[in-house]
Amino acid sequence: MANIMVPRNKMNSKGILSVVLLLSMSLGVHAQEQQTLRLSLADAQQYAVEHNYTMQNASLDLKKAEYSKWQTLSTMLPQVSAGFDYQNMCGYEMKLSGFSIPMDPNGTFSITASVALTGAQIVGTMLQNIANEMTNINQKQTEQTTRSQVRSVYVSILVMEDIVGLLDSSLANMEQLERTTQESVAAGAAEQIAADKLSVQVASLRNSIKANQRSLQMLYNSLILQLGADVNSKLELTTKLDEVLDLNYLGGLAMTDFNIEKNYNYQLLEQNEELAKKNVTMAWMDFTPTVTAYYQYSNKVYFGDEGMNMTPPNMIGASIKLPLFTSAQRYSKVKVAQIDYAEALNSKQQAEDGLRVQYNQLRYDLVNAVETYEIQKTNLDVTKRVFDNTTEKYKYGHASNLEVTNASTDIITAQSNYIQAVMNVVAAEVALENLLGK
Repeated sequence: MANIMVPRNKMNSKGILSVVLLLSMSLGVHAQEQQTLRLSLADAQQYAVEHNYTMQNASLDLKKAEYSKWQTLSTMLPQVSAGFDYQNMCGYEMKLSGFSIPMDPNGTFSITASVALTGAQIVGTMLQNIANEMTNINQKQTEQTTRSQVRSVYVSILVMEDIVGLLDSSLANMEQLERTTQESVAAGAAEQIAADKLSVQVASLRNSIKANQRSLQMLYNSLILQLGADVNSKLELTTKLDEVLDLNYLGGLAMTDFNIEKNYNYQLLEQNEELAKKNVTMAWMDFTPTVTAYYQYSNKVYFGDEGMNMTPPNMIGASIKLPLFTSAQRYSKVKVAQIDYAEALNSKQQAEDGLRVQYNQLRYDLVNAVETYEIQKTNLDVTKRVFDNTTEKYKYGHASNLEVTNASTDIITAQSNYIQAVMNVVAAEVALENLLGK
């Protein structure tokens, strides 16, 4: 076997190891950049509920409210503390009728258990329960909003992808016409102005496609943010547009009865009413007594000769305090709370009437949006067929350059109207679902 000479300037083992580590890190970063999420609409909504930062904060708020509740409850439970006191009077002796008593160093260990109870504490616990319920409703409302936002962006992407596909097909036809016309111009069978007009239309279609592609990328970025996914993730949407725009479901949704109790805004108003009512009770609690009870154990030890121990080892006590006169301050506080409660009742009634009016309006908006969508979908299909027919006629000289230009302009306008119609349907659907508490 031939000897292989290794040059001295070759990398040593440490250098080789460094290269391997760098390659591994590079491959890891590359793998991260290539992470792909294949998501249906339902999967995307659930992913957002689990990873969206706003949802995470809502969950944290719920935990924080629970801890706040226990903070309030703990004020009504016994409080126990332990302590140790040390005293050293530096050799001082107490003189009494001709004899002296040495004041030796001493230490006292004590344990104290106490409990104080007021009416305000009891009502405060009730108020905290209401606050917890409001936090819970807010979390559900945040989840509803998150799902709605994901749905809107998801559908926008599906629509934009369909439109880009449609325009790509139209562009291919226009480019074929442009080439044919240029050949006719070269052969002297057509004028240059005809080819120039087609070139302008081709450029216009390309510009429209590029604009839609940029919008599509922005929508994907927006969806990634809504999901709470890694910013380097790639998304593949598996739900089709026809599955999302279920006209039978939309028709049934428009006929759904309005149960106002399921509306999250109304639920918050109910809790706000209950909160105002409990605040009235809380104001009255200023007239109630405060009851306190305690137990204390003490053990005093002298570090020297036994001294005079006057500290009892066990002691219990109780007290009750009743406020008598505060210059009408407490009474005024009650009246303010009663007025706040009356205002809460008025606000709730006004909001209830507004929600019922909004329900009728949103039903009308959904029906109108669906009808407009069906018209624009048909218009887009017809415009596409007119465009294909006109370009086919143009190839054989049966259609003018102006007709091709108009057909190309019409298809761009039709796709714009179609996009708007789809988004109006989704917006109307989401608004009605949110109102119904779906």
